[in-house]
Amino acid sequence: MSSALANPNFEIALLGGGQLGKMFLAEALRMDVGVRALDPDTEAPCRWGVRRFEVGDFKDYQTVLDFARGAQSAVIEIETVNVDALAQLESEGVTCFPPSSALRIIQNKGAQKDHWAAHGIPTSDFERFESASALKAAVAEGRWTLPFVWKVAQGGYDGFGVSVLRRPEDLEALPDQSCVAETLVEIAEEIGVIVARHPDGSTAVFPPVAMEFHPVANQVEFVVCPAPLPAEALAEAEQLAHLVATSLGIFGLLAVELFYTRDGKWLVNEVAPRPHNSGHLSIEGCETSQFEQLLRCAAGLPLGSTVLRQPTVMANVVGSEGHRGPVAYEGLDRALAVPGAHLHLYGKTQTRPFRKLGHWTAVGHSVDEARSRAAAARDALTAVSAQPQKL
Repeated sequence: MSSALANPNFEIALLGGGQLGKMFLAEALRMDVGVRALDPDTEAPCRWGVRRFEVGDFKDYQTVLDFARGAQSAVIEIETVNVDALAQLESEGVTCFPPSSALRIIQNKGAQKDHWAAHGIPTSDFERFESASALKAAVAEGRWTLPFVWKVAQGGYDGFGVSVLRRPEDLEALPDQSCVAETLVEIAEEIGVIVARHPDGSTAVFPPVAMEFHPVANQVEFVVCPAPLPAEALAEAEQLAHLVATSLGIFGLLAVELFYTRDGKWLVNEVAPRPHNSGHLSIEGCETSQFEQLLRCAAGLPLGSTVLRQPTVMANVVGSEGHRGPVAYEGLDRALAVPGAHLHLYGKTQTRPFRKLGHWTAVGHSVDEARSRAAAARDALTAVSAQPQKL
């Protein structure tokens, strides 16, 4: 059987051309695996390096079908891909990562929670509501008492569509759409575990990482590996993440976000069936990165080792507050001088407050050293809006 490597007749259809696709594409170019990409943005980072780049809406059924037909496999870099189109592609012999059946569940946070409950997977107490109005009525009736967590059921990402409601006024600001209410959990650590599952049945689990969140933007600020928990607890996290991936029938990658509570229990928060911010440090930190692992799945290659090479910490590069427009970077010389720090920029030309523009990965002899290096590089580099040139 012919290999996917250096094969002009083998191609992966990449649905989404942003930074996750760009890092996936880097692995495909390194291993000479053909990729075509679809994205609505003419300036998408993946427009360079693919065999074919198409501008189009990956939410549109016919667009996805026309684009991916003829490819051997399809991968996503964002959950909002048209799932009915993926199902049709599967019926025509295109292997999809993730499978459409899993993506249907994952696209809706309420459906995710129902799935955990149905499969005996521990998660925080919750209730689904068809509208914010219905949620407000439940609060008025005393069924839900502030504070609690609100999540939009469909379409939220990177901290958008998630809020802790503490005051009655917070309820009034909610969009009137389907949502989920969850109990506010006493969290000791937020842990991420990425599972790779190959269609041949093999599985590889990446080392658990600790995620630290920005207090304002509610997005990941630092990712730390190894995570600061006992080995027994981390082994439990890996086992639970594997159980979640198996319950969904995932092929490809599944990023599992877990809460480790103050009383030593694990709860599943959310999942993402694609490369994830919590796994970016695997590029420098692990024997095989999450992006290469997904490529191996999609190209029919065996999974690689996920062993952590050395302590590794990731820090996001985000747009500075008060800046919006064409991006410029200040402090590069000082930032690039930090030992053990590696810069990844995502190819985005426009900045806005807290927009993810790249990340730093820093390695060290200890977690403390790696974290110090990641923080130093992040703090030295600022993303601002470029000033217009005088003619």
